[in-house]
Amino acid sequence: MEEEVPRVQLTERAQELVRRLRAEHGPLMFHQSGGCCDGSAPMCYPDGEFRTGGSDVLLAELDVSGVAEPVSFWMSRSQYEAWSHTRLIVDVVPGRGSGFSLEAPEGVRFLTRSRVVDA
Repeated sequence: MEEEVPRVQLTERAQELVRRLRAEHGPLMFHQSGGCCDGSAPMCYPDGEFRTGGSDVLLAELDVSGVAEPVSFWMSRSQYEAWSHTRLIVDVVPGRGSGFSLEAPEGVRFLTRSRVVDA
């Protein structure tokens, strides 16, 4: 039986940051919109703070070691249509992202890298 490739993965650095943010802010969620600038980066919010709807797709419920509940990863439907053939790898890099994302005061930001997957 072939193992399914996860649609979204967190690097170890991203998992470490998620654990710190979870300890400080409680349950978390990600949303990646199709907008310009910071809107094209994954944004981390307290779970439920960003309202999702019919224009969003739930890509994954991420299990992070040391975090009690799954972390949902949402993407705007329009961006998903462009990225549906990829595996998303969420990493952490130095710099400041959006002021709305929880990691902004940390001096780092989440960044999505992608790899094409077989159809």
